[in-house]
Amino acid sequence: MIRHLLIASLFACTPAMAQDIPFAESQDRIVPDSRTEMQLSFAPVVREATPAVVNVYSRRVVEAQHPFANDPFFSRMFRSQPREQNSLGSGVIVDASGVIVTNNHVVNNATELRVVLADRREFEAEILLTDDATDLAVLRVETDEPLPVLPFDMSGDIEVGDLVLAIGNPFGVGQTVTSGIVSALARTDVGRTDFGSFIQTDAAINPGNSGGALVDMDGELVGVNTMIFSRSGGSNGIGFAIPVEMVRRVVDTALGEGELVRPWLGARLQPVDNDLAQALGLDRPRGALVNEVYPQAAADEAGLQQGDIVLAVDGRDVNDESGARFRLATRAAGDEAEFTVLRDGEEVRLDVPVVAAPGEADPAPLEVSGRNPLSGVSLVEMSPAFNERVGIDPFMDGVIVSSVGRRSIAARFGFRPGDLLVEMMGESVGDLDDVADLLDRNDGERIWPVVIERRGHRHETALRLY
Repeated sequence: MIRHLLIASLFACTPAMAQDIPFAESQDRIVPDSRTEMQLSFAPVVREATPAVVNVYSRRVVEAQHPFANDPFFSRMFRSQPREQNSLGSGVIVDASGVIVTNNHVVNNATELRVVLADRREFEAEILLTDDATDLAVLRVETDEPLPVLPFDMSGDIEVGDLVLAIGNPFGVGQTVTSGIVSALARTDVGRTDFGSFIQTDAAINPGNSGGALVDMDGELVGVNTMIFSRSGGSNGIGFAIPVEMVRRVVDTALGEGELVRPWLGARLQPVDNDLAQALGLDRPRGALVNEVYPQAAADEAGLQQGDIVLAVDGRDVNDESGARFRLATRAAGDEAEFTVLRDGEEVRLDVPVVAAPGEADPAPLEVSGRNPLSGVSLVEMSPAFNERVGIDPFMDGVIVSSVGRRSIAARFGFRPGDLLVEMMGESVGDLDDVADLLDRNDGERIWPVVIERRGHRHETALRLY
């Protein structure tokens, strides 16, 4: 209704004429071509949207580190002291029962959360779900009456150049509305999330806007403002919002199954640049080239092959691995995503299942003891699930050192967390059973040939026990 009223008036016609224009025609995007059209107001959109945007106040306890706290001489005199830290962000009411979405970094480690509505009512808030990978969090407040809601725009028709409004509480000055346009879509590798495909906008976003709403001319939520590009700390006209598709997925999870599944494609994708496009015989750079497929992963099950070029996921163009990961992450576990793939010059459509990475994200470690060079280390088997959690190459496998005990034999030999155990006693190490067997068979040996990989470099040595 709001968009109908605003855009109908952009036709430079009289009010009587505007009433005769069909609603469907008013959906067309119109460029203002007169001073009168430029003086139109966003007020109807603002009146509808702002009641659903809230302030989020968080309180957390942090360690106040004294400059001399790590000095060997002064450390006993200057110890770290806990202190309370208050921070401010914004949030969006997405369910009338009191469900609010905001950024994870707004509420991270908070010991107390307070939400203040646009009409100045205050509520204590509880956390339903936090997710660092998407930088989103879902809160709930208890209320006796329905709260105003900002509806999701799930149409997927947002375009570069569309007008948008950013609503939040920058610098704590109070609820503020700024206007701009969508500067770009599907921006990847620009920030703090693992599943980033951001909307870029030039609407002014500043500290305190985090978690606030990016609203279209229908008065619907198209994104949650999350960060800015700035050298000064203030707005430079380059802000980023998490698209509503991801916001909806996280909110649905918080209200439903409660655990956000990390979909894993199981394929390495490389952006197709100009040189690669020419080598592949493409008319222009587009899509992402499949370099490797993990056996029995989702991509493998769907029939994705090395050399395929992924053009789109669910009808949305993708140009890199991050874009494909984002599209998968907006789907619920058990769904299928449609991949449009270019193979041998023909477009092929594949249904890729949305499943978590195989393996255990938090596997049980092998605690090594006894008289051997590994005594004092904790070893774990790598898997895509574990590797993704700790931030290493998900295609790596084998046995890795997760921790090293202080003053242990392993510590004296220089083992470090992150070391990949490749060989021991001249035999390859593939899993924890291999390690346990080697330690058992060589109990009492004094010289232990060991091969490890550290930060991509192979190290071979013979460790001698005394």
